[in-house]
Amino acid sequence: MPDGTGLRPGLPLAVEGLSVARPDGTPLLAVPRLEVAPGTSLGIRGPSGAGKSTLLLALAGLLERASGRVQWGGTEILGLSRDRRTRFRAANLGIIFQDFLLFDELDAASNAGLAAMFRPAAGRAAIRARAAGLLADLGLPAGHRAVASFSGGERQRVAVARALAADAPALLADEPTASLDRAAADRLTGDLVAVTRDAGRTLIAVSHDPHLLERMDRVVTVADGRIAEDAHA
Repeated sequence: MPDGTGLRPGLPLAVEGLSVARPDGTPLLAVPRLEVAPGTSLGIRGPSGAGKSTLLLALAGLLERASGRVQWGGTEILGLSRDRRTRFRAANLGIIFQDFLLFDELDAASNAGLAAMFRPAAGRAAIRARAAGLLADLGLPAGHRAVASFSGGERQRVAVARALAADAPALLADEPTASLDRAAADRLTGDLVAVTRDAGRTLIAVSHDPHLLERMDRVVTVADGRIAEDAHA
């Protein structure tokens, strides 16, 4: 709910006994406990294959084989039906996927404003306006060119604008700077941190980028499917 300032406050996250396994039962991830305060930025680092992206997908309620508790605010999402989890994500989580998941036949503005399709009519114009403004801030010119012709860095910026345009109280990002040059990555890192600190959002970012991680309030290291370190900035 709004807090009276026009902003949607960030969501607290509480994880207990989270476990993810492969179809054959082999463990992929085990997190006994993890808590993230609202408005906090949390970085997740670790070697490739350690379970970082698996953890992020589990926090978003996108893994059917996840068990335990993942509670955002007053909602425990792993106990929801698939449809209710989808509605919860649409209303509360902005997600930046590593492989972008854009609609190639649509232009940048249509992709970035996609959340408007799932909101009441009264709020759609605001989402599209935020999307357009974010694309401009991220250096993407207005136009009707389909994103199929975009470079990797351009596609990444469209994905970021889409996640931010929905004005969600929590943002989940999987390697958000991976396809960007250093200058663009630093600008994006600044934007993500500003969204968290200035607007009270909760940010959780998986990254190998030390420049991004050093801007986070907390950093955890995932190794062999477990959180091995918890550092506070």
